[in-house]
Amino acid sequence: MGDEVSGGGFTHEHKQRYREKVQLCLDVFERMLAGGAFESGRAVTGLEVELNLVGADFRPTMKNTQVLDHIADASYQTEIGAYNIELNVPPRPLPGSSALELENELRTTLNAAASKAGGLGAQIVMVGILPTLMPEDLAGDWMSTSPRYTALNDSIFSSRGEDLFINIIGSGNDPERLAVYSDTIAPESACTSVQLHLQVAPHAFANHWNAAQVLLAPQVALAANSPFFYGRRLWDETRVELFLQATDTRPQELKNQGVRPRVFFGERWITSIFDLFEENVRYFPSLLPEISDEDPVSVLDQGRAPKLQELRLHNGTVYRWNRPIYDVVDGRAHLRVENRVLPAGPTVQDVMANAAFYYGLVKVLAEEERPVWTKMGFPTAKENFLACARDGLDARVYWPGLGEVTVDELVLRRLLPLAEEGLERWGVAAPVRDRYLGVIEARAKTGRNGAWWQTEAVRQLQGRGMDRPTALVKMLEEYIDRMHSNEPVHTWSLPG
Repeated sequence: MGDEVSGGGFTHEHKQRYREKVQLCLDVFERMLAGGAFESGRAVTGLEVELNLVGADFRPTMKNTQVLDHIADASYQTEIGAYNIELNVPPRPLPGSSALELENELRTTLNAAASKAGGLGAQIVMVGILPTLMPEDLAGDWMSTSPRYTALNDSIFSSRGEDLFINIIGSGNDPERLAVYSDTIAPESACTSVQLHLQVAPHAFANHWNAAQVLLAPQVALAANSPFFYGRRLWDETRVELFLQATDTRPQELKNQGVRPRVFFGERWITSIFDLFEENVRYFPSLLPEISDEDPVSVLDQGRAPKLQELRLHNGTVYRWNRPIYDVVDGRAHLRVENRVLPAGPTVQDVMANAAFYYGLVKVLAEEERPVWTKMGFPTAKENFLACARDGLDARVYWPGLGEVTVDELVLRRLLPLAEEGLERWGVAAPVRDRYLGVIEARAKTGRNGAWWQTEAVRQLQGRGMDRPTALVKMLEEYIDRMHSNEPVHTWSLPG
């Protein structure tokens, strides 16, 4: 969704022309798939990290424009919230020790950015949802200055015809509940994630996407780091449900009719990347109907790779947890799976461990002779995912050959050995495999991820007499100190 738009004010005629152009792009895309017009020789990975900005009081500070000016690095960009920024990491191959090099590079660039932000009285935080964010923080000028974000907000509310209703019931024996209305998409800005990219050949795309869908559940259980929103302790990974509700274009009546949400898990295993783009065009009205001058048929007939700008822009407003990506770099088209389920943080080492676990597993599962998804119904994969988002490492899931198991049993008995094998197939060096998969193993054995630590820290601080808002601020202060240590979250001590 990174492409800019000129603004809103789209007419009915404009939207009709956009629909026709999107369909034309889809037809051209189908021709390209049939003609083998894609780069397919390299397995390249990429990474994006969304970040929060807080002030000296550990509350969100709406300074991303000033902070980005001070950082002065094109790798950092705005996000929808004025208290958010995003770091885009250049793509690279996986083999050897490149992951260790990437970890060092990430720490270096984030430390440099933090130093620049500090000069403006801001701190950078890697976390799934900023725990100190409160409704009053999003009542004023919360949005980054961009025609795209304004147009997106206006389009969602034009489609809904009414305010958003955020209604989330927490997990556990005594669940807390959040029920609040919003007249903007501001709550969506609370959702800060890590996005993992993997370039794949067209013929291998379906297997990689299906494998990535199966893995969403254990990924989110292990990495959960978003237990608090607006002062309430909700899901272990509240970001999953919040993102669904905060971008929902459907009023209640359309939900009752079964109209699909923009945050779309999907409905079936696929046989081609075309299935996903076709679903996008068939089921989802345009939100940002910006029309380019490109004639994709003419460009393809000339032997060049068309940008397919309308298809890509439309794809960027359908929020799949594993998004199909069509892109053109240096005149060559390629395809990627963008895995979007992971929360940011807690540390760079944790982020790298999450990435290693995913890349190793998706490699093995995609190459199995009888893939795991052929033995699991698609609705079961979704049930696993929602259970893991809600309950984290306490969730129980179904897995072929094991039946219903706890997440730790699934990870330790089945998934870690497969992840090790997959990373070995990628050519990842043994010390890299040991470092990052050791973090995943320890998380599974201890039951401690970011959500666990945040929850226990706040519980302990409230037990000393602090009210919830004060405890959240103190917890975040302690979180930031440990984040900078780069020690994985399962080793973190609770506030002393």
